[in-house]
Amino acid sequence: MSASVIQLNKLSKTYFVPEREEGLAAALKSLVVRKNREVKAVDAISFEIQPGEVVGFLGPNGAGKTTTLKMLSGLLYPTAGEARVLGYLPEKREKDFLRQIALVMGNRNQLHWDIPALDSFELNRAIFGVPKDEFKKTRDALIEMMDVGDLVQKPVRNLSLGERMKMEIIGALIHRPKVLFLDEPTIGLDVTMQRRLRKFIADYNQLTGATVILTSHYMADVQALCKRVIVIHHGMLLFDGSLAQLVKKFDTFKTIAVTVNEGTDLGKYGEVVSVEEGRVTLRVPQSEASKTTARILTDFEVSDLTVEDTPVDAVIEQVFAQEKA
Repeated sequence: MSASVIQLNKLSKTYFVPEREEGLAAALKSLVVRKNREVKAVDAISFEIQPGEVVGFLGPNGAGKTTTLKMLSGLLYPTAGEARVLGYLPEKREKDFLRQIALVMGNRNQLHWDIPALDSFELNRAIFGVPKDEFKKTRDALIEMMDVGDLVQKPVRNLSLGERMKMEIIGALIHRPKVLFLDEPTIGLDVTMQRRLRKFIADYNQLTGATVILTSHYMADVQALCKRVIVIHHGMLLFDGSLAQLVKKFDTFKTIAVTVNEGTDLGKYGEVVSVEEGRVTLRVPQSEASKTTARILTDFEVSDLTVEDTPVDAVIEQVFAQEKA
């Protein structure tokens, strides 16, 4: 048997969406003859994830990321193909399987709104059958790691969004899952709270060796946590590899930022991205970067010049903009 924790083999999920034209006549006709449109949310994707990996799962809205995570956690049945997590078929929802995974969705509340988080933690302990001594040790360690000792006795409804997200993650980890699915865990949080949650996830991974799949629209999350990224678009797999490989494959430009006298026109040297107080940012093909830099230094009195790779989030936008093929 493979040592992979997660295995996907041509996993697919298809929905049939009812559709009709507008108007009363069309509404009445649809009662008798219903038209459906086939939507492939996930289209035959395959990959494997090894124990202890933290993998970024990227794609635009509607790409199929959340659908995939729901199939991996057993909330949805696949239409075709197969997924195995820790050797289990997730859709069977076996108790031994559920005790070893956790799914955290940044836009969903799992804790009880009107009671303190401590009570919800205790409820989760009972659900997963965690021995009390083990539960107390894990709970207290997680509370310390998250630095929320002064918050756990407040009703969840009285907590801020960032504080609630911390409690949600602690609640999901009470049974010390071996596989953690994180779907936009930092959505809506301020920069400081995002940084703290990223550190917590990294610390938890190092402490327990848990395997993590992370979806996020914040590239800072992915850059800080993930050595490997998987990119899907229109439900299909576009890329699987390191962030460095992703940039090398899809980024064919360099960014040149140069400080010159205000009003200097550098448009003929490349695509002008921005101009601010004499600092001009240009986007030029990689193959032309050295030559363009030399020309600018020769033609103008330059007080500062830097050449950088395109930011990762801009590279990701280029990936998403490509055709489905």
